[in-house]
Amino acid sequence: MRITKKAKVLAAIFLLFHILGLISSVHAILRTRTPQGAIAWVVSLNALPMVAVPAYWVLGRSKFHGYVNAWRDTSLHIEDDLKRVVQEFQPFLVESPRAFPEYEAIKKLANFQFVRGNEVDLLVDGEKTYASIEAGIEAAESYVLFQFYILRADRSGNRFKDQLIRKARDGVDVYVLYDELGSKGLEQDWIADFTTAGIRILPFNTRQGPDNRFQLNFRNHRKIVVVDGKSAWIGGLNVGDDYLGEDPKLTPWRDTHVRIEGPAALVAQATFVSDWHWASREFLKELSWNPQPATNGDKNVLVLASGPADDLETASLFFTTALNLARERVWIATPYFIPDEATMVALRLALLKGIDVRIVTPRLNDNWFVHHAANVYLSELAGLGAKVYFYEQGFMHQKVMLIDSRVAMVGTVNFDNRSFRLNFEVTGVVADIEFARKVETMLLDDLSRSTELIQYSLEDQSLWERFKARGSVLLAPVL
Repeated sequence: MRITKKAKVLAAIFLLFHILGLISSVHAILRTRTPQGAIAWVVSLNALPMVAVPAYWVLGRSKFHGYVNAWRDTSLHIEDDLKRVVQEFQPFLVESPRAFPEYEAIKKLANFQFVRGNEVDLLVDGEKTYASIEAGIEAAESYVLFQFYILRADRSGNRFKDQLIRKARDGVDVYVLYDELGSKGLEQDWIADFTTAGIRILPFNTRQGPDNRFQLNFRNHRKIVVVDGKSAWIGGLNVGDDYLGEDPKLTPWRDTHVRIEGPAALVAQATFVSDWHWASREFLKELSWNPQPATNGDKNVLVLASGPADDLETASLFFTTALNLARERVWIATPYFIPDEATMVALRLALLKGIDVRIVTPRLNDNWFVHHAANVYLSELAGLGAKVYFYEQGFMHQKVMLIDSRVAMVGTVNFDNRSFRLNFEVTGVVADIEFARKVETMLLDDLSRSTELIQYSLEDQSLWERFKARGSVLLAPVL
């Protein structure tokens, strides 16, 4: 029987993928974070190499290479400046906040610590958040740092673009940073409007460097605005009309941001500068690094940056530590609830200790797999006594956690593996009774707009619902 040329080519391709599958298996054994993950990749790389090999090299890594080394190389040239900034922060450093007995671990994870002398405003939903950011930009005298995962060229995007251009023409330095995957579709003409006005605007450039060329799985999910090193805004909102509730499907839109005035704003600024350095290989030298307390500011704030370039899994370890510190309650509001094993263990222990655990997540979701996978975790925790709620009035996108009556967290971190390990994120942690009370009031209002799932159990659902949930969980590492 004569073998055709086409058959030979197909056989060669098939053999090549099997060889690549074997090579990739060795890489997976050496580099994959967990034994379970390594086994899953090895099996798939050898059983279905034509599908698994490309998937592995795009989705398989959990570490982002080059970011830390690039920053370390630059920091050698500004070592004296860094020492001076650290020295100026000394009067504001909090040595032992009452709410965090495991403070040494927190300081090592954050590479910094709580700072005093801040004022924090809780910003509920889009219009209030945008108005606060606009007011801050309007007051800018020296510079504006403007970073978002999603930046849209719609009415909201033009609203900020026009203001930033006007401020740039008034002599204010403006730097704009966006994630090229989250902000895909931005036209060059729209971007050129910024550059024509003298504004530096760059994509984060996730695929920069030979080790990251094929990596589409890492994203810069941060939302940071800093004005003159005095005020910073971080939270769940991006820039787009949908965040004002104008999405035809995901409306109304429920979200939360915070405005931080005081020394902690400089920590948010440092996070932006680090990201900007990766995107441009430039260090922004003309910024203010003089910490200034807010007028009547008395709040202790930690700004926690986390991401796949960290040596440790910063977000997962921090949230696990925070959960273990709870003595009375843990309230979590998140659009995507797919916790890793460490945070699930912490939540199980909290429930066994009798702590009031409440989880609110939207009934309406923009990710089919996430929606169904979450049911597996929610069902287990409900069985242990957690109060589980579905937010009913539109799409809830906020990322908020309340611990006892002292600590509240607002930021960009979702309760899922992607935020814990694959995304660059930022969280504002406020150790203050007054602020925690405001967050409590906000969450109680959210719960009043939600439906509690009484005696919720996945096993009571139909076979099809259980299959969708269990099947979706298999994708949890990349959701």
